Amino acid sequence: MADDDRKTTTPQLEELRDAQAKKPRATVDPTYILDKAIYQLWETINDLDQIQPEHVSHYRVSIFGSSRIQRGDPIYEEVKKLSYELARMGVDIVTGGGPGLMEAANAGAVEGQTESHARSFGLAIHLPTEEAANPFVNKVFRHRTFFSRLHHFVRLSSAFIVVPGGIGTALELFMVWQLLQVKHMRQHPVILVGTMWPGLIDWIRSSMVERGLVSPSDLDVIKIVSSAEEAIHIIRTSFERFKEEKEHDLAGPGT
Repeated sequence: MADDDRKTTTPQLEELRDAQAKKPRATVDPTYILDKAIYQLWETINDLDQIQPEHVSHYRVSIFGSSRIQRGDPIYEEVKKLSYELARMGVDIVTGGGPGLMEAANAGAVEGQTESHARSFGLAIHLPTEEAANPFVNKVFRHRTFFSRLHHFVRLSSAFIVVPGGIGTALELFMVWQLLQVKHMRQHPVILVGTMWPGLIDWIRSSMVERGLVSPSDLDVIKIVSSAEEAIHIIRTSFERFKEEKEHDLAGPGT
């Protein structure tokens, strides 16, 4: 410390500074710092989640499905047609941005959007089996964790369609289902398409509902349909209601 600086201090302050300088620096546990930072990040996300847009401008449908079902499979073509028809309506399509049925949904959206202003989104995540987003997305959002990716699906979407898939698809379905069950998100259509889902619901009914682990009304959150055409009908009804509510909000109170 310079002599000029010391002249502005008191003997008592100098004594305190000297004592502090002689103390060994306390070691800090890096794990504690990391855990504290993560907790603060969660708190920030929780706070931001309370900010809901006054008006939702775009109706978006997230389509969850397998990355392993490839072109040429009838299910691939059905998902592509489903997405095409939704995009023609003006509905944005959101997927995980990967191959398989995600690619089918994004490809159908790109073809259908030529007659509308719909867009195709991909919420990509780095996986050993998925190096890059498929080429049919207009906008890619890249995630490093499933936590942030799943949260993003919920924030973007007005409805959810679940087509055949594996563990990842089931994870996405059950997360949305639980958020609706506990009313942590407003009511949105959740549509399960295909023949693989009735068996799951039968198992839930016999193993969970009958034992009181799940309420019978929790099963009312979802709808099971056998074809893409039935899913399109449900989305069309929901989309029309969305547009009516949007027009009412824009018109203002008292109209």
